[in-house]
This record gives sequence, structure tokens and C-alpha cells, in this order.
Amino acid sequence: MKLILTQEVSGLGTPGDVVEVKDGYGRNYLVPRGLATTWSKGGEKQVSAIRKARKTREIATLDEAKAVKQRLEAKPVRLAVRAGTAGRLFGAVTPSDIASAIVAADGPQVDRRKVELPQAIKTTGDHTAHVRLHPDVQAKVTLRVVAES
Repeated sequence: MKLILTQEVSGLGTPGDVVEVKDGYGRNYLVPRGLATTWSKGGEKQVSAIRKARKTREIATLDEAKAVKQRLEAKPVRLAVRAGTAGRLFGAVTPSDIASAIVAADGPQVDRRKVELPQAIKTTGDHTAHVRLHPDVQAKVTLRVVAES
């Protein structure tokens, strides 16, 4: 099955890529979740529009990505969340929370879809998250999760 990706899918491709996948994977997972649309000749215009939008959002050069990486790794990002007495959170920290905390800490604008968590954050303390800035550059962000006062 030939599909056009509308969002980034790890291990498969980025928005605007035309990929060939198994029928069941495309029909049951990618298309219903809005991660891809079926390929057609008219879809080629859609591909160019998606790629154009992606270029405006992405960090253009490798040097710029390295500079952003240094800014992100320079100091820990503080996240104040609701927590119980034992340090367990009411819920979990999401990539969206991390992206907004980076901006609040005078960091660069980071797309929530580029934030990857190695494991769910459900306790207070220091944790790490990875931010994909460029295909060749990945920043390791230190998160300091504290209980809200």
C-alpha cells in the first residue's frame, strides 16, 4: 500500500514522504490515526504543501541545530506539577508539557512531536528527555520535576 505521511512516524519517515507499507499497517494504524493518507496523483500537490510547511518549522542548518542543542543542554528545565506526598505525580509529564516548559525557561520553540521520553515520568526528581532537532542532532534535556506549591 502506498501512503503519504502527514506526521512523523518513527522508523518510517517524516511528513511529506511517500512510503510503501503493508496493507494492514496502513489501513488499521496509519490512516485511522491521521498519520498518513492514501497516495494518489492529486496527492502529489499535498506532498509539496506538507514539505513546504515542514521546512518552515524545521531548523534549517546543522550549525543552527548544534547551537540550539547547546542552549537546551546548558541548564535543566524546571517543571512544576501536581504531586502527592510520596513524590508520585497525579498523572504523568507529557511531551507537550516539556515543550511548553522549555519555552517558559527562555529556551527555543520546540515541537512536541520532536520530544521523546525513554520512559514515562510519574515521579518528582531529575529525568532526561531527548529532543530531535535535526536528522543528525539530538539534544539530551535534563528535566527537574518538582511538586507544585
